[in-house]
Amino acid sequence: MKLFGTDGVRGVAGTELSADLALKIGIAAGRVLGSSADESGERTAIIGRDTRISCKMLECAIAAGLMSEGYRVISLGVVPTPAVAKLVEIEDVDLGVMISASHNPYEFNGIKLFSGSGYKLSDEVEEQIEALIESGVTPGDRVGTFEEGSMLVERYEELIKDVVFREKTGLEGLSIAIDAANGSLYKIAESVLTDLGATVSVVGNIPNGVNINRNVGSTHMDTCKNYTMHNRADIGLSFDGDGDRLLVCDENGDEYDGDYIMLAIADDLMAKGHLTDNVIVATVMSNLGLELACAERGIKLIRTKVGDRYISEEMQRCGYSIGGEQSGHIILSKYATTGDGLLTAVCLLTILKKSGKKASELLRKFRRMPQTMVNVKVPNKIKYTLLEDEHIAGQVRNIEQRYSGRGRVVIRPSGTEPLVRIMIEGDDQDQINADSRDLAGFIRGRLSALDII
Repeated sequence: MKLFGTDGVRGVAGTELSADLALKIGIAAGRVLGSSADESGERTAIIGRDTRISCKMLECAIAAGLMSEGYRVISLGVVPTPAVAKLVEIEDVDLGVMISASHNPYEFNGIKLFSGSGYKLSDEVEEQIEALIESGVTPGDRVGTFEEGSMLVERYEELIKDVVFREKTGLEGLSIAIDAANGSLYKIAESVLTDLGATVSVVGNIPNGVNINRNVGSTHMDTCKNYTMHNRADIGLSFDGDGDRLLVCDENGDEYDGDYIMLAIADDLMAKGHLTDNVIVATVMSNLGLELACAERGIKLIRTKVGDRYISEEMQRCGYSIGGEQSGHIILSKYATTGDGLLTAVCLLTILKKSGKKASELLRKFRRMPQTMVNVKVPNKIKYTLLEDEHIAGQVRNIEQRYSGRGRVVIRPSGTEPLVRIMIEGDDQDQINADSRDLAGFIRGRLSALDII
């Protein structure tokens, strides 16, 4: 059994992610993450959710599992994922639960878990929870409590606003367009940015349980781009369903992903002497253009596996100040333990306001290198060790050597399907297209020769 993916447990609500499974996750997570508490002492968990129609069903099931382990369960209602992480960190809480499938359609849902320190769980802890569930875990015999916790959400909002106030500025004079994805930030984003003095227009702020991410949000950037230009806003902010990622567009409607956002914030941190060791932590999927731009500035780009959890672990290990993904998960360790779209937005907006520049000037920091992606079917049993084959590894080295530092090859196993994804970057789109097709053909031929397919 493999429940946890790169970002919690996820599946179609009611079938793949049933109320019964949610109950078992609540029981198992409660036992594992509350094991250090005194047996007679009270354990506390907080639960947040996005706007999907299935969220309350899953919340009730998880809460029942936790309460059977004696937990005091506090429901935050509709909140962004980073609010759960932050409130677990600063309150006396044993664990946090976020019910959301992020950018996926409403039919899907997910369960993300946070330890008492506010960080996502390690692989080892997830394996302990899975093992308990697989063993046939049943509810405990204790009786916990359930209560509402809206006052805690207000504390999260104040903490976000304090980030701007520390810079001794506000956002007066800025016109901001927001696409809230009909998700977790449909109220909070407008409220916070308005309180900070900005003029705010919002789309994607009428959730009905089934329209989360539907033609809105960070996976449908045309909505934000068109809305920004229609309102003649200075900048457009596009969040995903659970509010932990941010993509932006400038005053002209041009789009910028997490790589551009990271570099803009890192430049500001570096100018202030706050960019720890002059390092940005990214994943293997961040564009080579970012890496080359970092090198020109004396910034080192450290890459991890895909998933903001791995970025967070690397940042914790060395105390780095910023890291993130192309998709818009940006972690700012001074303020947060996980990606926070609204926090990232207020930091970027503060830089924009103080710079006096247009968003296009602030964000257009490098040329994005051409990129191509090809999928190759590979049996699950070898997809994680494919590059251990010396012939395939040698073919990859040959391609990268021809690029002379201005191209790279990444072979990444899919987390859910029997295939690997070949990603190649370089200066010439036609060349990388040809190389990706050739490499895919070479891998298929090698597997056939080994009688693996």
